[in-house]
Amino acid sequence: MNEFNSSISEIVVAVDIGTTKVCAIAGRRNQYNKIEILGIGKVKSEGVSRGVVSNIDKTVKAIKEAVEIAEKSANCKFKKVHVGIAGQHIKSIHHHGILMREEGLEEISKADVEKLINDMYRLVLPPGDKILHVIPQEFTVDDEQDIIEPVGMSGVRLEANFHIITGQITASRNILRCVEKIGLEVADITLEPIASAAAVLSKEEKEAGIALVDIGGGTTDISIFKDGIIRHTAVIPFAGNVITNDIKEGCTVMQEYAEKLKIRFGSALADEIYDNRIITIAGLRGREPKEISEKNLSRIIQARVEEIFDYVLWEIRRSGFEGKLFGGIVITGGGSLLKNINLLSEYHTGLNTRIGIPTEHLAHKYDGMVDSPIYSTGIGLLINAIENGKISGHTEEIGKQKPEVVQAKKEEEFQLVEEAYEPKQNKEDKKWFGKFFTLAKEFFEASPDSEF
Repeated sequence: MNEFNSSISEIVVAVDIGTTKVCAIAGRRNQYNKIEILGIGKVKSEGVSRGVVSNIDKTVKAIKEAVEIAEKSANCKFKKVHVGIAGQHIKSIHHHGILMREEGLEEISKADVEKLINDMYRLVLPPGDKILHVIPQEFTVDDEQDIIEPVGMSGVRLEANFHIITGQITASRNILRCVEKIGLEVADITLEPIASAAAVLSKEEKEAGIALVDIGGGTTDISIFKDGIIRHTAVIPFAGNVITNDIKEGCTVMQEYAEKLKIRFGSALADEIYDNRIITIAGLRGREPKEISEKNLSRIIQARVEEIFDYVLWEIRRSGFEGKLFGGIVITGGGSLLKNINLLSEYHTGLNTRIGIPTEHLAHKYDGMVDSPIYSTGIGLLINAIENGKISGHTEEIGKQKPEVVQAKKEEEFQLVEEAYEPKQNKEDKKWFGKFFTLAKEFFEASPDSEF
């Protein structure tokens, strides 16, 4: 048992604060280097609009409910959490950094690389923005270019290209405030498309070149990888909620019915609808029922999804990797559950497309718990936290104490039962036996007296 426990990491907690849901996931790495899911809590989100917190109180309530559900199933108390950030305010820039070393004959150390990375945080940004991530691309040592790992080499001039991701200070501060209001500490804030990529993309896909399209409720997050390095990130303010609004306006139905129509009958490709069924919706307050053609519903959805993929193509061209993404496109997030969306992506972009499900890094017995694209960001936050080593002090170790409390409770209940039933039975036995003994004594004592 000691060998088994020694290879298991501490419990890590991730909170995905999305436009349509808030999801809290607790997990750890097992001895086979796979992720074990210990607890999941998912509730509806009402205080987030297009990936940004718009109502503090509603968001705090949703986070609290999700965390409590996850704590109950994980059998531990959370202290630190990893959260994701998204929204239209996210921007990415490229910058070139140079570090001149005094000791050119000595080997380049990790401290030199970290110093070059930390220098990027001094860049002058527009008012209200902050740097979220600084991701090195390729290094150059003197005249030697395209170096992935410069540590151990010798050189005077160390250069690197950086992919820098920025966001608004107020957006990240509102996330911190919401989490801190329920008594938790934010261990790290990660860009959601980076987290989703860690959950659904393989190493080979990142090497070949791939575009990850995470279609959520309020935003569509794009991350482009090539040669194993993230090259471009972007956030599009069109996603599942916009599709629902289009159905609401196009079919003149309530928001609730529009969402149900999208989930149950919606298709991203109208040409795949052959039978063209008629969907009947109950009228409002006794009015006549409304009839909607399934093909017309799909046409409304297809128009908006094509617009989303137009933006995806534009971001691919802007990144400079058009025609170089041999892995094609991976679609994940709740929007990827839309029927035939992978076919529409292939027809519209010309790139091979698959649906990304975050089960590649999970232990097999947990596949059924989170085998849906809606958990990609939460699982990715767990993976990033474990790989980066930021896993200490996330939970309060009450899992070992709880069996003792339960056992004590069982013993207490047993004692109460024993006092409630067994002593009563003994008293009745004693009472009956005492009465019998008295009668027998009187009988045997009384008989001789009567005889004599």
